[in-house]
Amino acid sequence: MVEHLPAVYLARHGETAWSASGRHTGRTDIPLTERGEEDARALGARLEGIEFALVLTSPLERARRTAALAGFGSAQAERDLMEWDYGKYEGRRTVDIRRERPGWRLFEDGCPDGETAAVVGARADRLLARLRAIAADALVFAHRDILRVLAARWTGLAALEGRRFYLDTTSLSMLGYHHDPNEPVIRLWNEICVPGSVPGLRATRSGPKAAPESERA
Repeated sequence: MVEHLPAVYLARHGETAWSASGRHTGRTDIPLTERGEEDARALGARLEGIEFALVLTSPLERARRTAALAGFGSAQAERDLMEWDYGKYEGRRTVDIRRERPGWRLFEDGCPDGETAAVVGARADRLLARLRAIAADALVFAHRDILRVLAARWTGLAALEGRRFYLDTTSLSMLGYHHDPNEPVIRLWNEICVPGSVPGLRATRSGPKAAPESERA
């Protein structure tokens, strides 16, 4: 009999007006767009039938609403899942920040009056310790950059290396193990969940094109 190894499912919240336009959205509490709500329901369909010992969500509205629409309205709020605090760069696009500060990169340089990768990494480590301790499947609803850092720290990489993981809105990823808990791996990454999408295949979204990742992180 094959032993079941626990997994941590990572769900990024649905689209907001700011995520669609490439604006850094840290602690600003803004709602999902109509498309974001539709995609959140599709995410719920993707997760249907999976049993979780623990479901957590960032306390910010866009994550809580995604969890509720996906069928997890009773998810526990966890402050360590809040998005990176972008400080003075909140609501701004990377391309605009770089006009004032050429070469600026979020993970390497952090944000004035905000967080650094190391600080976000400390939050991620606290959360991962909690998730590993339950030794059962768990699901978290959160935000792009904190989820990227969680993935890096899960695999033993520095928080800085979260920069190497691309993540779309309303996407599903999975952290797990290979052979045993001494071999943490990423089992699934950035599976987009939208109406009509097929699990395991990237779906093509209709509507206005979102800002490229180079303008967002």
